Amino acid sequence: MRHYKTNDFNKTVVMEFILLAFSNLQHLQILLFTFVLLALISCVVGNSAILFLVKYARSLHTPMYFFISNFAVLEIVFVSITVPKLLANLLEASRTISFVGCFTQLYAFNSLGVGECYLLAVMAFDRGLAINNPLRYSSIMNKSLCIELAAVPWVVGFFLAAIPTIFTAQLEFCGPNEVNHFFCDLAQIQSLACSNPLVSNLVTSSTAVFASMLPFLIILGFYIHIIATISKIQSTVGKQKAFSTCSSHLIVSCLFYFSVIIVYLNPKGSQHDKFLALIYTVIIPLLNPFIYTLRNKDVKAALRKSQVLQVLGQIRISHVQEDHSRYP
Repeated sequence: MRHYKTNDFNKTVVMEFILLAFSNLQHLQILLFTFVLLALISCVVGNSAILFLVKYARSLHTPMYFFISNFAVLEIVFVSITVPKLLANLLEASRTISFVGCFTQLYAFNSLGVGECYLLAVMAFDRGLAINNPLRYSSIMNKSLCIELAAVPWVVGFFLAAIPTIFTAQLEFCGPNEVNHFFCDLAQIQSLACSNPLVSNLVTSSTAVFASMLPFLIILGFYIHIIATISKIQSTVGKQKAFSTCSSHLIVSCLFYFSVIIVYLNPKGSQHDKFLALIYTVIIPLLNPFIYTLRNKDVKAALRKSQVLQVLGQIRISHVQEDHSRYP
């Protein structure tokens, strides 16, 4: 299979990249494949269950759960970008990815990553408004505003991710085409360029400030305000009730940013890069639905209610079938 072609100026141009993934760990391929496959299935099923509950449980028809359902959609799409290719790679079915396919994956991955950062910021705003201004919360967070706020992370993500992607795609790729990762990552692709990637690196670093640091500071600011408000509540029960409304979001935000910080502080080219990347591409999306269900009384109540309704429905069906058998 040809990985290169020669253009009209007799320059070699890369046609596709080879994702090395975990090829140096042959003895762990099956174990990793099993783990990643189970994580993917659990992630899709868990987040789909949240979508189902939010849609059909009237008690969850609130702005907070509207944003949680949007977060669940984002997580399902997010894992669908990198994990299927990783599974194919672990089976050695296909370790190559076309030039266009690589940059498409790179753009989609980064746009959804940025979208997740801003969606977490929107959810922090929602929780801050609910705790700091509870009397006006329902009137402010109307349906149209919720839709607009939910659309912002997607729009910002698609816009910001396009900037470093375009600058990186304009680099010349004429030499090595082996990517030491299981997906097309900006840093890895830029390191393979034959032309000077300085401008592309600067653009990427500058965009990262608006993509991750800005929403992080927004989240931090809202939670400082939330903690200050909760600390003024006199009763212990009131404090616990107020904090319980935002505890799940706080845990998810901490897990996400903690994993990102670890990845970016880790020296590039380290053997641990790929395992650390599994944290925010597979493990975090897997844990999120369980965090929202296990720590959320409303969701657990909706789950119990849905189970009761299902049992009652089965009993009713059995009774109808019994009546028909008696009186044909």
